[in-house]
Amino acid sequence: MAALVSDSLAKENNDKASENSTIQVIGGHGTNSYSNNSSYQRLSANVVTKKIEDAIMKNLDVETLSSTSNIFRVADFGCGVGSNTINSMQDLLLIVEKKHISQCPTSSQMPEFQVIFNDQFTNDFNTLFTYLPQDKQYLVASVPGSFHNQVLPKSSLHLAHCSYSLHWLSRLPKELRDERSPAWNKGKIHYTSAPPEVLMAYATQFAEDLDNFLSARGREMVSGGMIVIVGSSIPDGMPYSQVVNGIVYDCMGSILMDMVKTGSISEADVDAFNLPIYACPPGEFIEGVERNGLFSIEVIELMNPAPWLKGPIDIPVFVKHVRAAMEGMFSNHFPSKAIDELFDHLVLKLSDISQQLESCYRDGLQLFAILKRK
Repeated sequence: MAALVSDSLAKENNDKASENSTIQVIGGHGTNSYSNNSSYQRLSANVVTKKIEDAIMKNLDVETLSSTSNIFRVADFGCGVGSNTINSMQDLLLIVEKKHISQCPTSSQMPEFQVIFNDQFTNDFNTLFTYLPQDKQYLVASVPGSFHNQVLPKSSLHLAHCSYSLHWLSRLPKELRDERSPAWNKGKIHYTSAPPEVLMAYATQFAEDLDNFLSARGREMVSGGMIVIVGSSIPDGMPYSQVVNGIVYDCMGSILMDMVKTGSISEADVDAFNLPIYACPPGEFIEGVERNGLFSIEVIELMNPAPWLKGPIDIPVFVKHVRAAMEGMFSNHFPSKAIDELFDHLVLKLSDISQQLESCYRDGLQLFAILKRK
């Protein structure tokens, strides 16, 4: 669920946050850690497992890709912390093995697999690696760094995976904090319910980020390699205020403004804070891939990210998942006491509108795409 939803203590931190939206989920194994509060993300990712298998069996030429080297390299970009990324990588390897057997039924030698986990330098890779199975049949490496840049050697990658990561912007548009700009996002923390100029600033930054991501993967990936992308989206033309994420972000903004009135935080702090999250509609995504020109689109569709969700939402559990994924952004900007107050009030506010939240679940909020290197 927090997968649907999937930077100030001093002015210099405010300035840094406005330019660089480094995301840090809560590491370790604590009560609010991402590793213990990411089951919703795993369930959302599971929705596409069969579709990934179908795409790989149809479009990935494992025999040719492994003919020049006996090493088949898979990478998860934006891996995060916990077992989700490891489970996803093991699922991919099983599918690749199945494809290899179907293409090379007489071969007695399976390619040697290497799995690479990529995320920001602040990611808790130590905790991540505690989830690796003892009997794993693949080599492992972590490569920290922004996936908007090249992080692997040229023509070294065969299969890439990116799940619920592309919606994080590399930086926040400066216009959002410029009082002279039509995109000044005063009193709000997201483009939900904001003027169209704010939405355009977000969309422009995402388009730049997507191009950088594709260009970096294009340098790293061999011809015929594939990228599997799963993430937050929204039907073309639908206002973000009509989906659960948008409602949650509006509630967060409203709570922060209430905290301004009680003196817990300053209005300037709220005006300087914006969530670096953009749910790209499929039309914009297609335009970005075609403009970049390095990949062909083999599959693209919108899906229901939570077909497993039945009955009323457990709001406290839901908010714990939201907090695990998003607390790092708020803690880089607001005092720790304010963070507790924010999420405590979020439980209360969302409980009051739980029926509205439930009515907003719908198909078409999860993007599934398969791209192939030309």
